[in-house]
Amino acid sequence: MAASWRCNVARVIPSLIAGAEVTSGRIAPVLNPHNNETICAVSLADAEISGGAIAAARAAQAAWAAVPAVKRGEILLKACALIEERSEELSRIVAEEAGKSLKDARGETGGAVQCGRFFAGEGQRLFGRTMPSNTANKYAMTIRQPCGVALLITAANTPAPNFAWKVFPALICGNAVVLKPAEDTPISADWMARVLIEAGVPAGALNVVQGLGAEVGPELTQHADVDVISFTGSDRVGRGIAQAAGADLKKLSLELGGKNAFVVCDDADLDKAVRWAALSAFSNAGQRCAAGSRFVIFDAVYDTFVEKFVAATKAQKLGVGDDCDLGPVINQRQITAMIDAIGRAQSAGARVLTGGNRAVGTLASGNYLEPTIVEGAAVDGELSLTELFGPIAALYRVRDYAEAVRVTNASPYGLTACIHTRSIDRGWHFTQVAQTGVVVVNGGTYGSEPHMPFGGRKASGNGSREPGTEALDVYSDLKDIYLWIDPP
Repeated sequence: MAASWRCNVARVIPSLIAGAEVTSGRIAPVLNPHNNETICAVSLADAEISGGAIAAARAAQAAWAAVPAVKRGEILLKACALIEERSEELSRIVAEEAGKSLKDARGETGGAVQCGRFFAGEGQRLFGRTMPSNTANKYAMTIRQPCGVALLITAANTPAPNFAWKVFPALICGNAVVLKPAEDTPISADWMARVLIEAGVPAGALNVVQGLGAEVGPELTQHADVDVISFTGSDRVGRGIAQAAGADLKKLSLELGGKNAFVVCDDADLDKAVRWAALSAFSNAGQRCAAGSRFVIFDAVYDTFVEKFVAATKAQKLGVGDDCDLGPVINQRQITAMIDAIGRAQSAGARVLTGGNRAVGTLASGNYLEPTIVEGAAVDGELSLTELFGPIAALYRVRDYAEAVRVTNASPYGLTACIHTRSIDRGWHFTQVAQTGVVVVNGGTYGSEPHMPFGGRKASGNGSREPGTEALDVYSDLKDIYLWIDPP
């Protein structure tokens, strides 16, 4: 089961069921977003393969749960060591299938290892509580137990960290896993799963179903033997999963979209704000649920900030070299949707200050959208309310702090927000009144760490938090235990 990868257009990525490679009669190409050349193919799972993965997980779960949590952690630590040892191979896979610079892919691989090690350590800290009873000779405590079979559905934007974010906490809690990775990035999921199995995770405790979400998603999410579902993706798909899970009262964690506000006050360090604005809007080609997409700027500094921001945006370098600022978006469907949305905003009166088109020249064959700044979009218009998941920044001029807060919260989403100000009073107050799950002062809208809870309010999720120790609440159930004794 040792992981090894070499680009081969004839290779077909299978599903992994109880350690066996399983393919169907249908395949789809896996394309490099940088140039839309075929990397390999992926076998498209069907209902039979999906059901087989769930059955394998159900069969393996009890034995995996019986392994002491500390021992489970040791196995996962070994897996992290193997990933780190072979990190260059994984980084090259991520760079190719997700269209990233090797520098950024290496950073993501390191982030996956860091996340994995954090959760491996939680095998020593699956805390319950002991509490005093109000009755003599009665003792009260809680323990954590696994949910059972965990269905994990990940996004394509950061494939290696996304794998670690869900798979490691699910396994450390004693669940058996069925992973459905994004169809655009199947290679890294296959590679990482094989490494975990090599490290000692029982093959049936970690299964990977490859294929199209629209085809296998309903079979997986509605299956009676799935106990907990964790999904990262669009709020449209998340709502459908919530309906399916609700019918059977399945435990559910949803990490959905964001339309995150970046507030620039009249006392901000504008050069610092512009630097963070460009990173928030354009790094990873804007493909972050925590990306900055709504820039809320005080009137007093609006013109100066916009001039600096436009200049910084025009200086952004597109490509997958280590000296590049942003790469392509993940597929043709995404870039087409973004360009169409920009066009509709222009028709409604918005102005494109820079960007707005596909890249030309040597990058024309890839899914490259020029980093884009739009001014004058209606606060209640499509561009302001819809997560586009690309390098598009919309600008909003506000009179003062009170209006900035109103615009920040005038969104169906509530994932992250940030504010740039020299006032500790204003900064702290904003952390309290922004209707989001994450708030940053004098930084970017992104930057979550594996030991901290991440999630949002409103259409950004259902209130769950992953990762951090809060992820243990997703993947384990609490049981109350009462013990009565008769004193000798």
